[in-house]
Amino acid sequence: MNNISIFGTSSDAGKSTLTFVIAKIIQDLGLSVAPFKAQNVSNNAFVCDDKSEIAVAQYFQAEILEVETSYHLNPVLLKSGRGSAASLIVEGKVVTNKDVREYYRDLDILKPAVKRCFDYLDSKYDVVVCEGAGSPVELNLMDKDLSNIFIADEYNTKIILIADIEKGGVFASIYGVYNLLPKKLRENVIGVIVNKFRGDLTLFDEGVRIIEEDFKIPVLGVLPYTPFNFGFEDSQSLKNYIQNKEKAIINVGVVSYPYMSNFNDFEPLVSDDCINLEFIEANIPLDKYDMIILPGSKLVIKDLQWLKKTGLFKSIKEFKKEIFAICGGYEMLFNTLDDKYALENETATIEEGFGFIDEIIVFEKEKTLEKKEYEIFDCKVSGFEIHHGASSKYPIYFEKENIKGTFAHAIFDNDNLRDKLFKTINSEYQSFDFEKYKQETIESFVSQLKKKIDIETIKKSIYE
Repeated sequence: MNNISIFGTSSDAGKSTLTFVIAKIIQDLGLSVAPFKAQNVSNNAFVCDDKSEIAVAQYFQAEILEVETSYHLNPVLLKSGRGSAASLIVEGKVVTNKDVREYYRDLDILKPAVKRCFDYLDSKYDVVVCEGAGSPVELNLMDKDLSNIFIADEYNTKIILIADIEKGGVFASIYGVYNLLPKKLRENVIGVIVNKFRGDLTLFDEGVRIIEEDFKIPVLGVLPYTPFNFGFEDSQSLKNYIQNKEKAIINVGVVSYPYMSNFNDFEPLVSDDCINLEFIEANIPLDKYDMIILPGSKLVIKDLQWLKKTGLFKSIKEFKKEIFAICGGYEMLFNTLDDKYALENETATIEEGFGFIDEIIVFEKEKTLEKKEYEIFDCKVSGFEIHHGASSKYPIYFEKENIKGTFAHAIFDNDNLRDKLFKTINSEYQSFDFEKYKQETIESFVSQLKKKIDIETIKKSIYE
């Protein structure tokens, strides 16, 4: 059987979303399927079943497909690091901080890890659906492209192009990407999906004819623009969420500092009709908010310094209503943050925190990666930890008066915790079954798009 690569004709074309949609379609044909991305660049990560760390997109794809999560799904992950460096995570574990230029120079040493992981999935599943990264035809980087060119060439995958019509220039992007691909890969392209079309789909009938007859590229579907509030991979996609605010009775503000991470923590709040969620990017008045959330951060001290520079630090410190902090935000609540090993900063750095917690946070070399059940704020919840910072007195959470913080991510997924937190703010708050809502939303989304995709051509390409 043939595996499939999903190439975007531009960045943010919808590769992550179409990867799980196409994988689900293949799974519904009765085949076992796994998602895969050789290399991802994201500050958004999850802890897997094997306690390794991978990008949120691959975790989310695996969750939808109900397959075991492990580092094999995303063998190389780059996260923001100090200066021009990036934190390099290989096969689920932090290896080092590398300068980006050094990373590209030494790329060949990562190929064995990528091949080990792909070969493992290939031996275990009928089909591996491989998500690409950015555009596959950045000509100056094609020899360094692990996610697109390397996988497609090494494993002779069938290729589906994804084009974002909302960006404009869709014909040029499709024609350009297709014709700039190496001949071998061009011959493996089975077609293109035109994504994010707004309005009457028949208005693009002539466009389909042009692509198929003039470009000689089959069109596998024209997909309507469909809002989808799950699996946010970056801050830009997160801030494009659609929320029903008509019934909102609680205003929540999330501080959006430059290195904010783990945006998926807020998906339950985006989905909650009782919550009006907003992102705070400047020192605006905070009076209208019932709760301020300090989210995760990849570079905690730098984000803390940003808060001070903008004046938000002072505004938050004077905020008398609920303050809730997660992971990096939790670390900011302490008296002092000590990056003694220069894990996040160019040199060893000590920074004063909010001082809500009379204790010091020390950034330890060994990263904590946990996925388990917790008992916090008098609730039993499931979640995960992913942090260098450590506290001996408050190793997982802190609560006093209006201040609450925890190292655990994904805790808003727990209905009981949301119910307890928000009923304290407004007794009329009504919780909901988030997991059921999420599952129904995903099933409806996949079902809508499935009707617009040429499944027979995809099926035929797998069995060729």
